[in-house]
Amino acid sequence: MSCAVPKCGVVAVIGAPNAGKSTLVNQLVGQKVAITSAKAQTTRARMLGVALADEAQIILVDTPGIFAPKRRLDRAMVSAAWEGASEADAVALLVDPIKQRRHELEPLLEALAVRPERKLLVLNKVDRAKKEPLLALAQELTSKVQFEEVFFISAFTGDGVPELKAHLAGLMPEGPWHYPEDQVSDASERLLAAEITREQLYKQLHEELPYDSAVRPEKYEHRKDGSIEIRQQIVIGRESQRPIVLGKGGSMIKSIGEAARKELSEVLGAKVHLFLHVKVDEKWSDDKEIYEEIGLDFGR
Repeated sequence: MSCAVPKCGVVAVIGAPNAGKSTLVNQLVGQKVAITSAKAQTTRARMLGVALADEAQIILVDTPGIFAPKRRLDRAMVSAAWEGASEADAVALLVDPIKQRRHELEPLLEALAVRPERKLLVLNKVDRAKKEPLLALAQELTSKVQFEEVFFISAFTGDGVPELKAHLAGLMPEGPWHYPEDQVSDASERLLAAEITREQLYKQLHEELPYDSAVRPEKYEHRKDGSIEIRQQIVIGRESQRPIVLGKGGSMIKSIGEAARKELSEVLGAKVHLFLHVKVDEKWSDDKEIYEEIGLDFGR
């Protein structure tokens, strides 16, 4: 770190489900800290990423997509999202100009309009959106909420992200860094390992597996030879989903395990022994313990 005065602050990244928040957080940090998936509502816990820009440390709260909550799990995710925003020095609203998801964006704009935090509008997917509608959308959204700045980026390609990062660094208040220089996330390795398996579950099963599945960490142990033994439980809501997750002759769970193990080895920098097994629990989304394991408030 340079001899300049250190700065440190919190930026909440909010938006409708699937706007690209996790991809943006990973870009700002410079490596993977949040799981991404084409399936909406992938982020559950308030995963933190820690980005560095010169003397500034930017703590990124990657909030779950805010949407109309129906079930207990949904309510817990939404409350985690707003909690993340309320502690922030700045709030970045990320909008997908192509999908927009107006029914979820409008209530978000109404809530943001009356909040005191400094607000930035970040329009994503500029590599795919047409320029005129993009500018019209920016004008419309800034007429509803007092955004200090508007940024046009592509979280996927990284276009515009360095400018956004530099601006965020400038907003951070003076103060000591909260995390060591080499720490990129506050998620425990145990939780990150479960998230990476869950990402593979989504990626490989696409539409077949509904959103109501969880990955529970059971064991996370450093072996004497330097490798890591990880045991996880894939929890599903119905017995009929078991053959989908297992695949013919166990081929699907093996494929999920192999992909997750490969990524875990890269992220953790060690050889990983990953063991997965499937458990059916129709009421898992009402289980307080599971919520605590994935970093959510059980609530009401």
